[in-house]
Parts: sequence; C-alpha cells; structure tokens
Amino acid sequence: MDAILPVLLFVAIAAAVSVGLLVTANLIGPRRSGAVKEMPYESGMDPVHDTRRRFDVRFHLVAITFLVFDVELLFLYPWAVASRSAAGIDAAVADGLVSCRGIVYVGAMLFIALVIVGFAYDWRKGVFRWR
Repeated sequence: MDAILPVLLFVAIAAAVSVGLLVTANLIGPRRSGAVKEMPYESGMDPVHDTRRRFDVRFHLVAITFLVFDVELLFLYPWAVASRSAAGIDAAVADGLVSCRGIVYVGAMLFIALVIVGFAYDWRKGVFRWR
C-alpha cells in the first residue's frame, strides 16, 4: 500500500489540475461565434474545393517515400543495438548453430535491400525531380 500511495496521489493531483483548467477556460474564455469561426479550417487555407476531389499521384508518391525512409530509420537504430547485444549471446551459446548475430545481420540486409527497391521505384516514377 505504501508503494502505490504516491502514484494515487499523483493521479489525483493531475485530475484536479485538468478539471481546474477546463473550468477556468470555460469561465473566462471568449464566447463569440460567427460565420468565420464556424467555417471549416484546413491548413491555414479556406476550403474552396469539394472534399472528394482527386489528388495528384505525386502527393501519394511523396508520402510513401517519406514513410519508407522514416520506417528505415526506425528499424535501423534498434537493429544496431540488437546486433551489438547479439555478440554477447553468441559468446554464451557456442553450439555451432546459426549465430544470433548472423540472423540479425541477414534480416537487416534484407530490409535494406527492400528499401533500395523502394528507392529505385521512386526514382523511376520521378518523385525526386523538382517541379
């Protein structure tokens, strides 16, 4: 019970501060409304087109390119940490079987090969050309 008391106290204080901020904002906040405030807001621009209009395919290609390279970075950092810790596992397991470090290396190289294929696809589609 003594270990959970500080956590419960922290949760109670956080809830009280949250409720206090909401009540204060409702009491002293502005209440004016108008046509401009009720308009939809999209990225700092007035929405002048239909929401179901078609996007240029380049928008999607740039988004996919960003995801490919973003996921690559998210994967390679833990891979580097895992390959370093796999060396200790290899030293502990000397059975002559497939090493953990080898499995980690092959997995990372397969992933990098897939990223290179994605990069080549984007290059052929002209995503990297300035327009």
